[in-house]
Amino acid sequence: MIEPWLTVSPEVREALASGRPVVALESTLVAHGLPWPTNLEVAREAEAAVRAAGAVPATVAVWHGVPTVGLTDDQVSELAQAKGVLKASRRDLGAAVGLKRLAATTVSATMALAHAAGVRVFATGGIGGAHRAEFGTRSAESGVQGRTSDPLPLAAGPPTLAACDDISADLTELSRTPVLVACAGAKSILDLPRTLEILETLGVPVLGYRTDEFPAFYVAAATLPVSARVESPAEAAAAFAAHVRMGGGGAVLARPCPDAAAIPAAEFHEWLCEAERDAQDARVSGPRVTPFLLKRLAELSGGRTLVANRALIVANATLAAEVAVELARS
Repeated sequence: MIEPWLTVSPEVREALASGRPVVALESTLVAHGLPWPTNLEVAREAEAAVRAAGAVPATVAVWHGVPTVGLTDDQVSELAQAKGVLKASRRDLGAAVGLKRLAATTVSATMALAHAAGVRVFATGGIGGAHRAEFGTRSAESGVQGRTSDPLPLAAGPPTLAACDDISADLTELSRTPVLVACAGAKSILDLPRTLEILETLGVPVLGYRTDEFPAFYVAAATLPVSARVESPAEAAAAFAAHVRMGGGGAVLARPCPDAAAIPAAEFHEWLCEAERDAQDARVSGPRVTPFLLKRLAELSGGRTLVANRALIVANATLAAEVAVELARS
């Protein structure tokens, strides 16, 4: 049942009522994650990929105070060019609605609104996670192999939320909201070992799509293990359905960035170290960290991170739609 306070587009509402597959898409990448006009192009490509795979796309946002699942093309276009758009996590939804803000939803907020509409599958670029406590000291614990070829160990110590200064709300939302998130793992700028530890503690399955290693967004893999491997959309759907049936919340379905666009770990490591130094010099903190680093990485890489981001977003949208089709059949 769709929550009465939620606006759902006629196409999405009809699809849900008839049992057809629907895939939620976040709006933060449109408003904050990619530059104009790439943001609009990628948003439209992701929606087209969902349709081509047999599902209905539902881009999610708070539209001037109205929580909405299924933006129109005109709304997506307006969002891609708007200034002062609020970046809303799960925490910020009430304020965005009450203050009638135009807000782009992060992973956690998109999951919450998708679930309120009855949508079970969501496609994004990469989930948030645990940031390292300080910049400029990236080590093997970062989870992205850099100047050393040694295996990357898991971070030591118990996986508690207090172990890191900055923990994304995405992880908590995954633990409580039964939505499958198709992504390219977690963003490469994060402390990936600790992110995986927290997901394990919270009981969130991390399913590797045709991979045994956790993808690292732009970088194909971080030499860290996933909790289970699946070989097909049908297997992913079956694992997620069983998890929810037994009282579980959300799950991560992680597929590597397409090979043609993936960035070698050593190159990425050098760019990231420089981007982190710049962030430290600029005294960037809190929710401004991720957008700053992603923008700086695009500059340092000559646009290669944008190419990778675009490729993985569209690939994830296709996979999410394929899984949604399997779930609709069950």
